[in-house]
Amino acid sequence: MGGTAWYDDAAGPVVRPYAVTGGRTHYDGDDFDLVALIAVADPAEPADGAPPAAPWAPEPEHDMILELCRTPLSVAEIASDLELPLGVVRVLLGDLLDHSLIQVRRPAPVAQFPGERVLKEVIDGIRAL
Repeated sequence: MGGTAWYDDAAGPVVRPYAVTGGRTHYDGDDFDLVALIAVADPAEPADGAPPAAPWAPEPEHDMILELCRTPLSVAEIASDLELPLGVVRVLLGDLLDHSLIQVRRPAPVAQFPGERVLKEVIDGIRAL
């Protein structure tokens, strides 16, 4: 047992989640809401005279997220599909957002929803039909 690596015959080598994120435990930008929709961004054309982007080698998990998000998915769905902890997925999404590879569609604030009175009036109007 002294020289053997963590290994599960059925699952393959075991990698701790923080190894996937390079030891990072949170994203420094805006927090990703569980129901925020993530979609692959249209490739941006470089601006004239802009310095070239720093080289970045995405991890396989980044590529899996981009593949999943060809159709918009919520942050919770991505974490579920990848079977990764939510914190890890948020860090990976932050990497993709920093490189303009994804778009985030945040849910509408609750203050923008109609009040209970308005909803009751709509229901009463529908019943009157």
